[in-house]
Amino acid sequence: MGQVVLDDLKNDHEVSVYLACSTNYLNNLGFTEHGKRHAGIVAERAFKVLAQLDYPERDCELARLAGYLHDIANMINRYNHGGTGAVIAYNILTRHKLIPEEIALIISAIGNHEEERGHAVNHIAAALILADKSDVHRTRVTNTDFAKFDIHDRVNYAAECSQLNVNSKLRTISLELEINNDICPVMEYFEIFLERMLMCRKAAEYLHCRFGLLINGNALL
Repeated sequence: MGQVVLDDLKNDHEVSVYLACSTNYLNNLGFTEHGKRHAGIVAERAFKVLAQLDYPERDCELARLAGYLHDIANMINRYNHGGTGAVIAYNILTRHKLIPEEIALIISAIGNHEEERGHAVNHIAAALILADKSDVHRTRVTNTDFAKFDIHDRVNYAAECSQLNVNSKLRTISLELEINNDICPVMEYFEIFLERMLMCRKAAEYLHCRFGLLINGNALL
Protein backbone atom coordinates (compact mmCIF):
# COMPACT_ATOMS: atom_id res chain seq x y z
CA MET A 1 0.00 0.00 0.00
CA GLY A 2 1.78 3.15 -1.19
CA GLN A 3 1.39 6.88 -0.67
CA VAL A 4 0.72 7.71 -4.32
CA VAL A 5 1.23 11.35 -5.33
CA LEU A 6 0.47 13.34 -8.47
CA ASP A 7 3.83 12.67 -10.13
CA ASP A 8 3.03 8.96 -10.07
CA LEU A 9 -0.04 9.59 -12.24
CA LYS A 10 1.77 12.04 -14.51
CA ASN A 11 4.41 9.37 -15.17
CA ASP A 12 1.82 6.63 -15.72
CA HIS A 13 1.70 5.67 -19.40
CA GLU A 14 -1.89 4.45 -19.23
CA VAL A 15 -3.10 7.74 -17.74
CA SER A 16 -1.18 9.77 -20.33
CA VAL A 17 -2.64 7.79 -23.22
CA TYR A 18 -6.21 8.11 -21.92
CA LEU A 19 -5.89 11.87 -21.38
CA ALA A 20 -4.44 12.30 -24.87
CA CYS A 21 -7.29 10.29 -26.37
CA SER A 22 -9.82 12.32 -24.38
CA THR A 23 -8.31 15.51 -25.77
CA ASN A 24 -8.46 14.28 -29.36
CA TYR A 25 -12.01 12.99 -29.01
CA LEU A 26 -13.37 16.26 -27.65
CA ASN A 27 -11.36 18.31 -30.15
CA ASN A 28 -13.10 16.41 -32.94
CA LEU A 29 -16.45 17.33 -31.40
CA GLY A 30 -15.49 20.99 -31.04
CA PHE A 31 -15.30 21.07 -27.23
CA THR A 32 -12.89 23.16 -25.22
CA GLU A 33 -9.64 21.57 -23.99
CA HIS A 34 -9.99 18.76 -21.44
CA GLY A 35 -6.50 17.28 -21.58
CA LYS A 36 -3.32 17.51 -19.52
CA ARG A 37 -3.49 21.29 -19.22
CA HIS A 38 -6.97 21.22 -17.71
CA ALA A 39 -6.17 18.16 -15.60
CA GLY A 40 -3.09 19.84 -14.15
CA ILE A 41 -4.86 23.10 -13.32
CA VAL A 42 -7.81 21.33 -11.70
CA ALA A 43 -5.45 19.11 -9.71
CA GLU A 44 -3.56 22.07 -8.26
CA ARG A 45 -6.68 24.12 -7.55
CA ALA A 46 -8.37 21.21 -5.78
CA PHE A 47 -5.24 20.78 -3.64
CA LYS A 48 -5.19 24.52 -2.90
CA VAL A 49 -8.82 24.62 -1.76
CA LEU A 50 -8.34 21.99 0.92
CA ALA A 51 -4.84 23.09 1.89
CA GLN A 52 -5.95 26.66 2.56
CA LEU A 53 -8.86 25.36 4.63
CA ASP A 54 -6.36 23.39 6.75
CA TYR A 55 -7.37 19.88 5.74
CA PRO A 56 -4.79 17.13 6.35
CA GLU A 57 -1.98 17.01 3.80
CA ARG A 58 -2.96 13.55 2.55
CA ASP A 59 -6.55 14.69 1.91
CA CYS A 60 -5.18 17.60 -0.11
CA GLU A 61 -3.14 15.16 -2.19
CA LEU A 62 -6.20 12.95 -2.76
CA ALA A 63 -8.03 16.00 -4.12
CA ARG A 64 -5.07 16.58 -6.42
CA LEU A 65 -5.24 13.00 -7.70
CA ALA A 66 -9.00 13.29 -8.28
CA GLY A 67 -8.44 16.53 -10.17
CA TYR A 68 -5.92 14.96 -12.49
CA LEU A 69 -8.11 11.95 -13.32
CA HIS A 70 -11.58 13.50 -13.31
CA ASP A 71 -12.02 13.88 -17.11
CA ILE A 72 -10.24 10.72 -18.19
CA ALA A 73 -13.41 9.02 -19.50
CA ASN A 74 -13.98 11.63 -22.18
CA MET A 75 -12.04 9.23 -24.39
CA ILE A 76 -15.15 7.00 -24.30
CA ASN A 77 -18.02 9.46 -24.39
CA ARG A 78 -18.92 12.88 -23.07
CA TYR A 79 -22.15 11.54 -21.60
CA ASN A 80 -21.73 10.36 -17.98
CA HIS A 81 -17.96 10.70 -18.22
CA GLY A 82 -17.93 11.20 -14.46
CA GLY A 83 -19.40 7.80 -13.68
CA THR A 84 -17.35 6.02 -16.31
CA GLY A 85 -14.25 7.90 -15.21
CA ALA A 86 -14.73 6.73 -11.64
CA VAL A 87 -14.59 3.11 -12.82
CA ILE A 88 -11.46 3.74 -14.89
CA ALA A 89 -9.84 5.59 -11.99
CA TYR A 90 -10.67 2.68 -9.66
CA ASN A 91 -8.62 0.31 -11.80
CA ILE A 92 -5.71 2.73 -12.08
CA LEU A 93 -5.64 3.53 -8.37
CA THR A 94 -5.97 -0.14 -7.44
CA ARG A 95 -2.97 -0.90 -9.63
CA HIS A 96 -1.06 1.81 -7.74
CA LYS A 97 -2.09 0.07 -4.49
CA LEU A 98 -3.97 2.92 -2.83
CA ILE A 99 -5.93 1.81 0.21
CA PRO A 100 -9.70 1.37 -0.27
CA GLU A 101 -10.52 4.32 1.98
CA GLU A 102 -8.57 6.65 -0.33
CA ILE A 103 -9.89 5.10 -3.52
CA ALA A 104 -13.47 5.51 -2.29
CA LEU A 105 -12.98 9.25 -1.73
CA ILE A 106 -11.36 9.82 -5.11
CA ILE A 107 -13.79 7.84 -7.26
CA SER A 108 -16.85 9.29 -5.52
CA ALA A 109 -15.47 12.75 -6.26
CA ILE A 110 -14.88 11.91 -9.92
CA GLY A 111 -18.33 10.37 -10.21
CA ASN A 112 -19.93 13.54 -8.84
CA HIS A 113 -18.16 16.35 -10.69
CA GLU A 114 -20.68 16.75 -13.54
CA GLU A 115 -23.28 19.45 -12.96
CA GLU A 116 -26.01 17.33 -14.57
CA ARG A 117 -25.83 14.62 -11.90
CA GLY A 118 -23.13 15.45 -9.37
CA HIS A 119 -23.14 16.47 -5.71
CA ALA A 120 -20.55 17.47 -3.13
CA VAL A 121 -20.75 14.13 -1.33
CA ASN A 122 -17.46 14.62 0.52
CA HIS A 123 -14.69 17.20 0.92
CA ILE A 124 -12.69 15.77 -2.00
CA ALA A 125 -15.72 16.06 -4.28
CA ALA A 126 -16.38 19.62 -3.11
CA ALA A 127 -12.81 20.68 -3.86
CA LEU A 128 -12.91 18.99 -7.27
CA ILE A 129 -16.16 20.70 -8.24
CA LEU A 130 -14.80 24.13 -7.34
CA ALA A 131 -11.51 23.51 -9.13
CA ASP A 132 -13.10 22.10 -12.27
CA LYS A 133 -15.76 24.76 -12.73
CA SER A 134 -13.30 27.59 -12.13
CA ASP A 135 -11.09 26.77 -15.14
CA VAL A 136 -12.47 29.29 -17.62
CA HIS A 137 -9.74 30.70 -19.85
CA ARG A 138 -8.93 31.43 -23.48
CA THR A 139 -6.20 28.79 -23.53
CA ARG A 140 -8.96 26.15 -23.38
CA VAL A 141 -10.29 27.15 -26.80
CA THR A 142 -9.18 24.69 -29.47
CA ASN A 143 -11.12 26.22 -32.36
CA THR A 144 -8.74 28.43 -34.35
CA ASP A 145 -11.46 30.00 -36.56
CA PHE A 146 -12.95 32.93 -34.64
CA ALA A 147 -15.79 33.17 -37.15
CA LYS A 148 -16.94 29.69 -36.14
CA PHE A 149 -16.85 30.24 -32.37
CA ASP A 150 -19.90 29.00 -30.49
CA ILE A 151 -20.95 30.51 -27.16
CA HIS A 152 -18.57 28.24 -25.18
CA ASP A 153 -15.65 29.32 -27.37
CA ARG A 154 -16.55 33.00 -27.01
CA VAL A 155 -16.91 32.88 -23.24
CA ASN A 156 -13.68 30.98 -22.69
CA TYR A 157 -11.74 33.09 -25.19
CA ALA A 158 -13.03 36.27 -23.55
CA ALA A 159 -11.79 35.09 -20.14
CA GLU A 160 -8.33 36.62 -19.93
CA CYS A 161 -7.77 35.69 -16.29
CA SER A 162 -9.43 33.29 -13.86
CA GLN A 163 -8.43 32.73 -10.24
CA LEU A 164 -9.94 30.67 -7.45
CA ASN A 165 -9.20 32.36 -4.14
CA VAL A 166 -9.76 30.90 -0.67
CA ASN A 167 -9.94 32.99 2.51
CA SER A 168 -9.80 30.66 5.48
CA LYS A 169 -10.51 33.41 8.03
CA LEU A 170 -13.62 34.70 6.30
CA ARG A 171 -14.55 31.20 5.09
CA THR A 172 -15.01 32.40 1.52
CA ILE A 173 -14.13 30.79 -1.80
CA SER A 174 -14.22 33.23 -4.70
CA LEU A 175 -13.92 32.81 -8.45
CA GLU A 176 -12.47 35.99 -9.91
CA LEU A 177 -12.66 36.47 -13.68
CA GLU A 178 -11.50 39.10 -16.11
CA ILE A 179 -13.74 38.98 -19.18
CA ASN A 180 -13.13 41.02 -22.32
CA ASN A 181 -16.53 42.54 -23.07
CA ASP A 182 -15.48 43.28 -26.64
CA ILE A 183 -15.45 39.53 -27.27
CA CYS A 184 -18.48 38.47 -25.25
CA PRO A 185 -20.91 40.16 -22.84
CA VAL A 186 -20.93 38.97 -19.25
CA MET A 187 -24.52 37.77 -19.71
CA GLU A 188 -23.30 35.01 -22.04
CA TYR A 189 -21.18 33.66 -19.17
CA PHE A 190 -24.32 33.16 -17.11
CA GLU A 191 -26.17 31.61 -20.03
CA ILE A 192 -23.87 28.61 -20.02
CA PHE A 193 -22.35 28.60 -16.53
CA LEU A 194 -25.19 29.46 -14.13
CA GLU A 195 -25.79 25.80 -13.26
CA ARG A 196 -22.07 25.36 -12.63
CA MET A 197 -21.97 28.39 -10.34
CA LEU A 198 -24.88 27.04 -8.31
CA MET A 199 -23.01 23.75 -8.00
CA CYS A 200 -19.96 25.68 -6.77
CA ARG A 201 -22.07 27.44 -4.17
CA LYS A 202 -23.26 24.10 -2.79
CA ALA A 203 -19.71 22.73 -2.85
CA ALA A 204 -18.45 25.73 -0.91
CA GLU A 205 -21.27 25.32 1.59
CA TYR A 206 -20.22 21.70 2.12
CA LEU A 207 -16.82 23.06 3.14
CA HIS A 208 -18.56 25.57 5.46
CA CYS A 209 -17.68 28.46 3.17
CA ARG A 210 -19.53 31.06 1.15
CA PHE A 211 -19.02 31.10 -2.62
CA GLY A 212 -18.48 34.36 -4.45
CA LEU A 213 -18.20 35.29 -8.12
CA LEU A 214 -16.40 38.46 -9.20
CA ILE A 215 -16.30 39.45 -12.86
CA ASN A 216 -14.20 42.46 -13.84
CA GLY A 217 -14.07 43.48 -10.19
CA ASN A 218 -17.83 43.37 -9.68
CA ALA A 219 -19.35 40.94 -7.18
CA LEU A 220 -22.17 39.06 -8.91
CA LEU A 221 -22.70 36.20 -6.43
